[in-house]
Amino acid sequence: MTTDAPADRPPRSEENAVDTAPPGPPGPTAAAAAPPSRAGRDLTRAIPVGVGLGALVIASIAFNPRAWYLVAAGAVAIGTWEVFKRLRQAQFRLPLVPLLLGGQAMVWAGFFAGARGAFAAFAATTVLVLVWRLLMAGLTTAPQNYLRDVSVAVFVLVWIAVPGSLGAMLADGDFGAQRVVALILLVVCSDVGGYVTGVLFGKHPMAPAVSPKKSWEGFAGSMVFAIVGGALVVVLLFDDNVFKGVLLGVLTVFTATLGDLIESQVKRDLGIKDMGTMLPGHGGFMDRLDSVLPTAVVVWIIFTFVVPT
Repeated sequence: MTTDAPADRPPRSEENAVDTAPPGPPGPTAAAAAPPSRAGRDLTRAIPVGVGLGALVIASIAFNPRAWYLVAAGAVAIGTWEVFKRLRQAQFRLPLVPLLLGGQAMVWAGFFAGARGAFAAFAATTVLVLVWRLLMAGLTTAPQNYLRDVSVAVFVLVWIAVPGSLGAMLADGDFGAQRVVALILLVVCSDVGGYVTGVLFGKHPMAPAVSPKKSWEGFAGSMVFAIVGGALVVVLLFDDNVFKGVLLGVLTVFTATLGDLIESQVKRDLGIKDMGTMLPGHGGFMDRLDSVLPTAVVVWIIFTFVVPT
């Protein structure tokens, strides 16, 4: 929901059909009232959390790479729940059960039937969302803001569950562990490169209307780190052409940066600083997934069609 036009409040009969949503959050100006520090994060809390998440990834693929599906399924569920709660605070009325069950169906359909299974689960979930939201208030009450809410619900699926299911499928095949490691290393390279150079040298904002802390200097740092990381990953883990690794690094920076900007704009529309408080020093779980999810799509495409394994 944008801050330009507040959502119409549903009639009493529909409101009583489900739990009443709490009052919406303040506008984006309130969320941005306190200027952020130059570092932007509490490193004493953020670093241990980041190390813990990395350890979880390593542990998930050490014994069996396909155990990564469990991590991906959990990430999709938590991310969907966080976003749902924030949207409910902003008076959106989304069908939670189809979003949660559909996200899991997409991940596990990919486990059993690959990309075709995940797409079929997405199509079925979309239909279920349309019907569920239509009938949330019962058969005798016309739904309010139906088009708005189902559009946002499908957006949540496309934003979280679709890339999450593709990211899970990276674990398939003989090089599954290497592909998962490649995804995580590339995102870390982009994030660390952008953070370090942005803090040290950032002076020229990239998109101040969306994310004031992002700078072109940080973007350049992300590019350098990710290109080096992509080249090393492709050469050392897959014994393939270094230029394919360079391409992977460049695409990673664009997707990771755009993913971060997309989430920043969503939070700005909702007037919030973080999606949640689950990860100390980082914010919510979605505040860490924002760059991973779109990058997972690119990494899956590259390792499916460009660097076949």
